[in-house]
Amino acid sequence: MTPSRRRLARALSCTLALCFIAPSLAQAPRPAAAAPAAVDMKRLASEVWIYAFPLVLTDVTREVQSAGVPANSFRHRRTLPDAGAGEPDPNADFLYSQAWLDLSKGPVVLGVPDSKNRYYLLALLDAYSNVAGSIGPRTTGVEKREFALVGPGFKGHLPEGTVEIRSPTDLAWIFGRTAVADKGDVANAAKFQDQYKLSDTHAPAKGKRGKTPAAPAPAAGNVDTKTPPREQVAAMSAGQFFTRVAMLLPGNPPTKDDAPMLAKMKQLGIVPGKPFETTKLDAATAKQVEDGVKAALDAVVQASKGLAGADIRHGWRIDRALGRWGTDYGRRAIAAWKGLGVNAPEDAIFMSTYLDGGGRKLEGSNRYVLHFGANALPPTDGFWSLSMYDDKERFVANPLSRYSIGSMDKIRRNADGSIDIYLSNANPGGDKESNWLPAPKGPFNVILRVYWPKQDLIDGRWNPPGIKPAA
Repeated sequence: MTPSRRRLARALSCTLALCFIAPSLAQAPRPAAAAPAAVDMKRLASEVWIYAFPLVLTDVTREVQSAGVPANSFRHRRTLPDAGAGEPDPNADFLYSQAWLDLSKGPVVLGVPDSKNRYYLLALLDAYSNVAGSIGPRTTGVEKREFALVGPGFKGHLPEGTVEIRSPTDLAWIFGRTAVADKGDVANAAKFQDQYKLSDTHAPAKGKRGKTPAAPAPAAGNVDTKTPPREQVAAMSAGQFFTRVAMLLPGNPPTKDDAPMLAKMKQLGIVPGKPFETTKLDAATAKQVEDGVKAALDAVVQASKGLAGADIRHGWRIDRALGRWGTDYGRRAIAAWKGLGVNAPEDAIFMSTYLDGGGRKLEGSNRYVLHFGANALPPTDGFWSLSMYDDKERFVANPLSRYSIGSMDKIRRNADGSIDIYLSNANPGGDKESNWLPAPKGPFNVILRVYWPKQDLIDGRWNPPGIKPAA
């Protein structure tokens, strides 16, 4: 880790109050209702909230997205986003597929097709937002295959012909991405999505498959499907939040490395499977716990606006260590706040900037060029793309309906094999139009996405060049 990364890490940990409590605390935990004076319950509640925020957010997101839809079944998006897309930082590289899994009853079998030349990625995420497995050409090849997805407590034989992928939690999520070459390829990509198959099983002793009904879907009437999950979690009281944590713990056990945090949960008064009742606390302690939850939320929101954990190169913000968090609960909480579904670095690395190489804000009224040398293109065994956004993180309407440009497009190369991408509101004209990424008239930012990156990018030996004013 470079000195700058170490400074950022120290600043982040302090910002998120992860060092609130001295190691000498919690040697002999007692019920929270009789909390000893030496325990700072506000800080304890903050630490536990930061640890558990991704778990609760994942569960609320499952409820919202699965309302009226059975567990262990895919939902597919069939269209690419355009300038009217409502979500921030939309991505026009893929059609998305999602499936929320309940692995508590036994294996769920996932079938994937022969992908031939189509890139796809099915990431399996656990309840804490860690990447538990990646399925696609990089890891499992291009052949038609079946995988048995199992939870932490599964013991037994797998269905014949399947390969085991184990999730450390019973609640799991498949976040799938199917690459689309262009708008004319959308229909073919959708047909490819239809070949992703999920089937519930109870694996008999001989390993033969036996189908069972899918787990019941949450009743839509009992779920708030209009308020974004993040806002729902942010609005929870301490009692609501920690009760949710307690109910989720039995099927979604923390890892061995989380043992110190489990001790803090016990000290706070969280008992797996039982409600957390702040009414049993004295008034002063209950207020400390509520204040701790608010402090943690405020810290995560504030830190998510900064550059904590990122590497800054030539104006680009790069984070190469996402998806597998270990005990870095602060960065895990920040990433969850920004959005669930972060890839492992071996699958994708995203780089973003709103600055040119000289540190000046990008403005569409100016003309810029992003130059990749012939031997310095984004290193990938998959593909790369550069997407354009306005200052509200939305795609930019333009005459070409072009929102991104990359290695799957017909980019014109210079005589020496290098590539120039032109960024401006005005059309650069002539043969430059093929390499033009239209910008708004005002401020803008771009995201460079590299899928299946090579080790040079993962290790930081390759960094994107700075965006420069065009001559």
